[in-house]
Amino acid sequence: MKKFLIVANSKKDEKLITARQVQQYINSHGGSAEICVDAYEIPESCAVDCAVVLGGDGTMLLASYRLAGRGIPMIGINLGTVGFMADVDPHNMEEAIDRLLNDDYRIEERMNLVGTIYHQGEEMMTSIALNDIVVSRSGYSRIICLRIYVNGELLDVYEADGVIVATPTGSTAYNLSAGGPVVNPSTSLILVTPVSPHSLTSKSVVLSGDDEIEVEIVPKRKSQKEEANATFDSRTYEELQPGDRIRIRRSPTRTKLIKLYPTSFYEVLRSKMGDTGQ
Repeated sequence: MKKFLIVANSKKDEKLITARQVQQYINSHGGSAEICVDAYEIPESCAVDCAVVLGGDGTMLLASYRLAGRGIPMIGINLGTVGFMADVDPHNMEEAIDRLLNDDYRIEERMNLVGTIYHQGEEMMTSIALNDIVVSRSGYSRIICLRIYVNGELLDVYEADGVIVATPTGSTAYNLSAGGPVVNPSTSLILVTPVSPHSLTSKSVVLSGDDEIEVEIVPKRKSQKEEANATFDSRTYEELQPGDRIRIRRSPTRTKLIKLYPTSFYEVLRSKMGDTGQ
């Protein structure tokens, strides 16, 4: 690798100090690098071998969205907190860059989801997500009623605060907080997890990556206008009304993450979740 795009998070990298250090190191060691301030500013077209993302997993998610379909692999230098995807420590930046320049790395491909919102049968918008697509109550709404279909067949009806449809990569994010299972990110699965369901029997469901999920907003009370919203990796906010549907399936595009070390997912999970085994 020789050509790099450095994607900075100006809120975590004040005055772009870290970004400029990375740029200077790359330029002085036979490569070339340009700095992009914030992932939203990633240009529509850029001829680079790699995107070096400075921030946390949120910055990685946004960069993944902006780079979707271009085949550009990403590596994250963690300036955030947990950092499941942005897993390079700032103290090891130079070692990491050396390995990139010497093509000493491997690439993991992660599945994405694509979701399409329909209002009165008409397609309103489509977007992708690396972590999850979430339908949740908005404002001061009470619980919402959601019908969940899998491949056209009714799976369940949730009366809940919402539902999370997550990828394996997203299993350690909101899905985990809502009590959903953690799965290896190399698998091809889709997780459906209700958020605070008003039922003792509503649990997470693990589906095939080939399944198509549909979430329908159902009127619950005649006196209450149901209000909900949909978010894609906490990025896109779309208001939903009764009768609206979101159709979710595996996206044909995949996110490429660069890995430098032979650390297993389970070792990372133990480390990030604070269980040292002692």
